Amino acid sequence: MDAAREIDVAVVGAGQAGLSAAYFLRRAGMLPGQDFVVLDHSPGPGGAWQFRWPSLTYGRAHRVHELPGMPLEGADPDRPSAEVVAEYFDRYERAFDLRVRRPVNVSAVRDAGDGDRLLVGTDGGDWSARALINATGTWDRPFVPRYPGQELFLGRQLHTAGYRGREEFAGKRVIVVGGGTSAVQLLLEIADVAAATTWVTRRPPVFHTGPFGEDQGRAAVALVEERVRQGLPPQSVVSVTGLPMTEAMAAARARGVLERLPMFDRLTPGGAVWASEARRGSSPSLAAGSWWGCPQRSEGECPHRPKAGGGRHVDADVVLWATGFRAALDHLAPLRLREPGGGVRLDSLTRVARDHRVHLIGYGPSASTVGANRAGRSAVREVRQLLRAPAGAVAVG
Repeated sequence: MDAAREIDVAVVGAGQAGLSAAYFLRRAGMLPGQDFVVLDHSPGPGGAWQFRWPSLTYGRAHRVHELPGMPLEGADPDRPSAEVVAEYFDRYERAFDLRVRRPVNVSAVRDAGDGDRLLVGTDGGDWSARALINATGTWDRPFVPRYPGQELFLGRQLHTAGYRGREEFAGKRVIVVGGGTSAVQLLLEIADVAAATTWVTRRPPVFHTGPFGEDQGRAAVALVEERVRQGLPPQSVVSVTGLPMTEAMAAARARGVLERLPMFDRLTPGGAVWASEARRGSSPSLAAGSWWGCPQRSEGECPHRPKAGGGRHVDADVVLWATGFRAALDHLAPLRLREPGGGVRLDSLTRVARDHRVHLIGYGPSASTVGANRAGRSAVREVRQLLRAPAGAVAVG
């Protein structure tokens, strides 16, 4: 077996977070291939963006925040975001000579046994690093909850990770499951071609109108950060902020597309069943001020308000699970970083409490394009402090 190649810092992942970290390592005077290495399992530049569905154009995507040191200018809003971002990331990697190695799959990260180094095992050889900046995101771990009857459903089931366009849903009866922005975007697309759509969410969706400023953004991120500091699995920022009411959403609401049902009790061979809507409660909740969830003027007028007794059955050909993703951290399992609550606790913006050699960016409060830039800078600052410390002086375990 070949000896592990020694490096000061290994960066795993070359999406927004990984490239941000690599940029700040470069700016600190560290050299790729000599002081640090960037490992990415994707076939090309672009991070998770390169896998987005073609109908998600740059103009319709959540804002793609610029990477540090290079503006994203002149992008055609009608081009697929996958193409725009992949080209931008490619220019960025070349401009700063980051020398990303791909495709490289990281299988496991282990302690080297000396209290100083980490062994990063890959299908392209092993690396021995004093610090690890993990930026693997969530795209590789689509989450589909378990519900009775899933194995009996005779139609098609897919996650948003496998969505490629609305054409494949033409003439179909589609149930869209999920309360996030992607769920609503795809619901609006599919509704134009499907025979029928049904929107199902676990909690009543909450929309907000008007501006969403920096103060609201900071408050939302603080709530996510608090969960991470407690060692709990992070929630998405959208789950805290609610859904922004766009013109397209308002128009769809007027057409009745955004009429929502609670989660079904089970799937059947031909659709979904709600055993007792009165028990589960189907009407979206109403919030004060500019926040609301019901497509009618008041809660009392909402057509989703359940009637006493009875249930409901909806016929379906397709169930689209827009139920989000989980952090792709399986390769870190040998380090035993998780807390009893199921999450990885951070004692700074990015540093893992159980092992100060490991930093997570694009996790929890930094799981956004703008948050990843800030997290990359923070992680590199603390990694440089670690590298100046005597061997074995790092908090581990």
